[in-house]
Amino acid sequence: MAGIYKYFQFIFLILIAACNNTDHNTPRPNILLINIDDMGWRDVGFMGSEFYETPVIDKLAAGGMIFTEAYASAANCAPSRACMMSGQWTPRHGIYTVGSSERGKSRDRKLIPVKNNTVLADSCYTLAEALHDAGYMTCHAGKWHLTESPLTQGFDVNIGGCEAGNPGSYYPPYKNVPLEAPADDYYLTNLIMDKVLEFVESTGDKPFFLYYSPYAVHTPLQPVNQLVTKYIDRKEWNGQNNIEYATMIENLDTQIGRLIGLLESEDKLDNIFIIFTSDNGGVYSITKQWPLRAGKGSYYEGGIREPMFVFWKGKIKAGTSSETPVSNLDFYPTILEAAGLEYPEGKTLDGQNIMPILTGSGSVEERPLFWYFPVYLEGGNRETQDPIFRTRPGSAVRYGDWKLIEYFENGDLELYNLSDDISEKINRAFMEEDKLDELYEILNTWRLELNVPVLSEQNPDYKN
Repeated sequence: MAGIYKYFQFIFLILIAACNNTDHNTPRPNILLINIDDMGWRDVGFMGSEFYETPVIDKLAAGGMIFTEAYASAANCAPSRACMMSGQWTPRHGIYTVGSSERGKSRDRKLIPVKNNTVLADSCYTLAEALHDAGYMTCHAGKWHLTESPLTQGFDVNIGGCEAGNPGSYYPPYKNVPLEAPADDYYLTNLIMDKVLEFVESTGDKPFFLYYSPYAVHTPLQPVNQLVTKYIDRKEWNGQNNIEYATMIENLDTQIGRLIGLLESEDKLDNIFIIFTSDNGGVYSITKQWPLRAGKGSYYEGGIREPMFVFWKGKIKAGTSSETPVSNLDFYPTILEAAGLEYPEGKTLDGQNIMPILTGSGSVEERPLFWYFPVYLEGGNRETQDPIFRTRPGSAVRYGDWKLIEYFENGDLELYNLSDDISEKINRAFMEEDKLDELYEILNTWRLELNVPVLSEQNPDYKN
């Protein structure tokens, strides 16, 4: 049935593409989706960092629209990527974390978590499949982390993508990553970009979709050796001081610069739609996102708010910004709009087309953003105020300036006004009862609509 369903979606998109491209003087744009791994909200210059150097990324951001309140749909790698590629909330695909949902010690888990899916089902019609079926050449480069290969999910070309969430090493042998190094000291991020450039050069006049998702800057932290000395005496800024991480970020920026240079030389920068973001917050032990609280794996702002900009020369005004809360769920419908495609028939998309914001033609309807995490994730820290877990089972909603987090173990509620408390220091659950009731009803209604439970099954191994 899944194969028949995808066949009819293919026919539908081909017909739509034909209808939308009768004017051959306006070719479809190329699409570049840049999804950095574990890069925090303030780990780039355009979001204020004075420790890390990202001149190429910053220049590109200045040429488009920066989103200061952009979110990942989950706080760690696999679920965030599954949401982005499927265009759907986590309960629809069932990927909630990496590996098992029973993370940490059983004696510390009060509840039995939901069983986690570790692969994106083949029946899920991905963004790549939608673009591929509409005539785009499609390339995945770097971290995939959703199935054994992105070639089964709509990509024509795969550069180093597999089920692994990180390389064994950035220096050869890369171990988890199926790429052969041309030299003993060849850095993985550079090799991936070498092959990206080969793909772009091969496309000619055909429209392409490039999902550039380098393993960087995920651990293991391994410095780019020639950059180390410039950071040794650099003054710490806002909790950012990791030299190895800084070299990985700068080198990543340099590699993106190579891609932008090629696009310029081939006159492809004039008609390319670019989204830049990260899959989740920065790792708290490595980099800080202050004033945001906590980091990767937490559903405080430091774990889910991301750096983001969109570039489309001549269509998006340079030097603009938006404070509208957006999500990586919005990428699927927005990219379809940029490509001149309708929604695939029968496909549920949980994001919003944000093109009216990008082009200045209008706004989008205010809507709640949701997170559902019926799992445990070890590695707590002082900003999560939990020495054991970065997150425990619960769910969250942001609506307007307000954010509500509910924890399933004890029914604890946390309510924050992000407009005057971006650091989430003051829990207003007992000060703003009307607002608490409003957001709780929104959150509970959403859970009921998606038929997702508030966990209650007790873990017999739990030791209070």
